[in-house]
Amino acid sequence: MSKNKLGLNTICTHVGEIKDEQFKGAVSPIYLASSYEFIDMDVKRYPRSFNTPNQEYLSKKIAALERKEMAMIFGSGMAALSHMFLAFLKSGDHIVVQNTLYGGTSNFIREEFPKFNIEFTFTNGYSVADFEAAIQPNTKLIHLETPSNPLLTITDIKAVADLAKAHKILTSIDNTFASPVNQTPGDFGIDLIMHSATKYFGGHSDICAGAVTGSKEHMDRIWNVSKNLGGSLSDFTVWMLERSMKTMGLRVKKQTKNAGKMAKWLEKNDAIKKVYYPGLKSHPEHELAKAQMHGFGAMLSFELVDGLDSEKFQKALKLIKASLSLAGVESTVVSPSQTSHSLLSQAERDAVGISDGLIRFSLGIESIKDLKKDIQQAINTL
Repeated sequence: MSKNKLGLNTICTHVGEIKDEQFKGAVSPIYLASSYEFIDMDVKRYPRSFNTPNQEYLSKKIAALERKEMAMIFGSGMAALSHMFLAFLKSGDHIVVQNTLYGGTSNFIREEFPKFNIEFTFTNGYSVADFEAAIQPNTKLIHLETPSNPLLTITDIKAVADLAKAHKILTSIDNTFASPVNQTPGDFGIDLIMHSATKYFGGHSDICAGAVTGSKEHMDRIWNVSKNLGGSLSDFTVWMLERSMKTMGLRVKKQTKNAGKMAKWLEKNDAIKKVYYPGLKSHPEHELAKAQMHGFGAMLSFELVDGLDSEKFQKALKLIKASLSLAGVESTVVSPSQTSHSLLSQAERDAVGISDGLIRFSLGIESIKDLKKDIQQAINTL
């Protein structure tokens, strides 16, 4: 049966599993070898070559989920991102980058690209006109992130992909916040899709990994760079990641449902000044999100009304954890100004609307009633 005709949960469960031919185990075996025979073998396997059995087979699952030909797994989301960028950009090239995106991406571009003489332009906004205005004669790549971290802005994926194709420019997207459960950018013409697999792919706050997927031609190019940079993932962690991805469809759908209910409740709460969630009708890109997403995602952000201390609020939570990462089965909150975007200057944060009081909220799979009670009791302590 074609992978494209399989349902989401079937792909999560079965595509990319390694059959245990000897003992008929229900799960893929782990191949922990760092050395493999190569004489008379079709594949010369080596961990740094991204082609050990566990690496190879899990990559098939990721590619199938994003409806692409090939994928690669890396040691972190930033490893995936940096390898992808360096595969398609060289000295003298230019990249257009969306202005509302993960702070680590912005910092990497600003800190590292000048060393390689790679030019870059951050868009003034996230509309297709903003991307078009930033294109230069030497532009080779356009990178976007939607929904964005942490303000949940929504970019028109098809419009940007069409713009890029008209200028013969490649496109890449950070699809971490949506995951393939809620969004498949390849359907709209995006060339390269990357993930911090630490997040929804892993989903249990115990894995650090990254992934990139695309056509065979593009992935071969990334592989040629990555085998030299060496950012591969250990096979035990790859095996753990496959285990986690089997339940990704179930987890993320429940988390997305919780996020929708929480966003509506927060929006009506007198202690909340603003809620950022594309599933709300008040969100400026709500209709666009409906058109290009399968669900609105499990991430939201909000701000307390003036006078309420966001740090004291987070400390008062009893069930919801104040945590650096996101997308685990447990609900977490964090201040982006102190974590994901702390490497940006105050002026840079202000320019993209990230206030010191902004709280990013990653919804887990708990009872929504319990989560609401925890939020309210924390508010009542302020």
